[in-house]
Amino acid sequence: MAKSIQMDKLRLGVCYYPEHWTEELWSEDFRRMKEMNITVIRLAEFAWTILEPQEGCFDFSFFGRVMDLAHHYGLKVILGTPTATPPAWLTYKYPEVLNANVDGVIYRHGMRRHTNYSSPKYRELCERIVSKMVEAYRNHPTLIGWQIDNELNCQMDVFYAETDHIAFREWLQVRYGTLENLNKAWGTVFWSQTYTEWEQVYLTRTMVGMSPNPHLALDEKRFISDITISFAKLQADIIRELDPHHWVTTNGTFGHIDNHEMTDKLLDFFSYDSYPQFATIRVGDDENPLHDRAWSMKLSNVRSMSPNFCVMEQQSGPGGWVDGKAMGTPRPGQIRLWSYQSVLHGTDLLVYFRWRTATMGTELYWHGINDYHNEPNRRVREVAQIGEEFAKIGELIVGTTYRAEIAIMQDYDNSWDGELDQWHGPLNNQSVRSWYKQLQYRHLPTDMITLRPRTVLEDLRKYKAIVYPHPAIMTDETAALLQDFVEQGGMLFFGARTGYKNPSGHCYMRPFPGVVAELCGIKIDDFTLIKGNVLPAELSWKGSHLPSGTIAVGFNEILHAAKADVDIMAEYASEYYMGMPALSRRTVGQGQVWYYGAAYNEPVVDAILDEIGLKSPVAEYMDIPSEVELGIRYSQEKAYIFLLNYSDKQVTVNLRKPVVSLFDGSTIENNVTLNPYGVQILSS
Repeated sequence: MAKSIQMDKLRLGVCYYPEHWTEELWSEDFRRMKEMNITVIRLAEFAWTILEPQEGCFDFSFFGRVMDLAHHYGLKVILGTPTATPPAWLTYKYPEVLNANVDGVIYRHGMRRHTNYSSPKYRELCERIVSKMVEAYRNHPTLIGWQIDNELNCQMDVFYAETDHIAFREWLQVRYGTLENLNKAWGTVFWSQTYTEWEQVYLTRTMVGMSPNPHLALDEKRFISDITISFAKLQADIIRELDPHHWVTTNGTFGHIDNHEMTDKLLDFFSYDSYPQFATIRVGDDENPLHDRAWSMKLSNVRSMSPNFCVMEQQSGPGGWVDGKAMGTPRPGQIRLWSYQSVLHGTDLLVYFRWRTATMGTELYWHGINDYHNEPNRRVREVAQIGEEFAKIGELIVGTTYRAEIAIMQDYDNSWDGELDQWHGPLNNQSVRSWYKQLQYRHLPTDMITLRPRTVLEDLRKYKAIVYPHPAIMTDETAALLQDFVEQGGMLFFGARTGYKNPSGHCYMRPFPGVVAELCGIKIDDFTLIKGNVLPAELSWKGSHLPSGTIAVGFNEILHAAKADVDIMAEYASEYYMGMPALSRRTVGQGQVWYYGAAYNEPVVDAILDEIGLKSPVAEYMDIPSEVELGIRYSQEKAYIFLLNYSDKQVTVNLRKPVVSLFDGSTIENNVTLNPYGVQILSS
């Protein structure tokens, strides 16, 4: 069962760094926080040098004074273990703790995340500082929980120090037992790569063409995930033993970690760091990007780990480091919009980053609620408004959960394999983006779910439709699970390159689409990657659902109906395979399975949604402009409808029955007006 944070009401918090400020500022800061209804502060996640200024010399008095003062003002404290930023004395005396790049060049002190999790010495020193810290603060009345490290694998999610190569070999021996099994799994007979001694095995190293053995590359990412989780476990075990009365979490979804496994094994709930403005500066070639609204997809992924969670860092100002990675200032209303975006998707504890903008260091342009000068500003006023609103609605919303009838499914193996394998990885990015965007515009609440070894039919049955666009790696067991889902009434959507690899990344010697060919009732007669001067074919829908000129992007597979009950829904309308099937549908039991021989784009998704007739849960009594995100948090008795306007224009939501605003208790009869970046929460 998924693990959720347990709060008594929606609460606001803020990241606070007293080590950056004179002690005279603390009281005034805490007083102002209370006035703004901020009741939680996060401390110490980067403060190892304060806690252990010299090796073996510990001083916990500084944060003791901070926590005493916080308690005086009625604030609660989350403590972060400081293992993301080791002191200079540590990396100088023990250089073996440092990480290295693929060439073996050591990363030096001066940033963060420059260590490696497999170093015995680093683990020893981390174990000691965490133990001492927990013993020092576990009984403080203001403490409510622990954050392990900070943003595991942020900035760096590959590890090539000497201890990593050694740990990788040990991991492989546990996984495969013998070199014979390893050689088989990695296909080392190809290009005479066969290993005869374990010492010959390394993580990826610099090589001709920099195209490593793909099976090694996949296992490398699995190893990194396991070694990262084991590093977190080292800390979680200490906290559980020494302080069983406070919760344990960690924050951020970064590369090469199975966060679902980590949450299940180690945490009380998962926490996330929400910076929606990143989505506004990384839109790629998307012609109609969702911008900051796209961040809801990331929050939906967090929901799959913890339906109710903590946002440990919520963006509260313009971001940027001294190296020019910068963002503009949020417009009036956007901080509030982003805050309720997080709340809609399951946040019950919202912690802003940060109280005051740092005046020094790499993050001196990563702004907080307050500016350097500490004078009132509109960001302070906006957060204060949110605090007032939380005081009104917090007990109603807390513990309620987001609900969706459609899900986009992913899994770690395919995500990691797709980083190297350009024959399916980019297709997934294209399809997921297109599905999520069109579901947003049609106001269809959507879950992002992760297929795992422990996934069972009951986990899937709550959805009317599941989109699993390009799972190249798939087992017969997974195919059987998905068939059960379809037979019991679900709609399932696949895309090109589905089902043709085993868990080692070997290609099955079966007709495409491999393990789901029987379920889909099709075979792939021919195919081409769409790249360079290879152009995509146009599509022709058998009906009226597809605009003329729509192309099949990314990959073109030519389908063949192998069973009589397969319906061909679209054909290619150009290229040498003109007139051949591109999109199929088959009824299996009470449900349907669809197969599309390309990557999904927006027109194709729209045509499918028109065909299957999925409707917004509020379609009968509410007309919502496309600029607005709809989502609903449910309790057993009530549904709370969130309307979030991501545009810089005022918009109107037309009503066909009265609703009540949670913010002021008023009854709204005809329409809801949302100001630019405006938010409304309604009950009916």
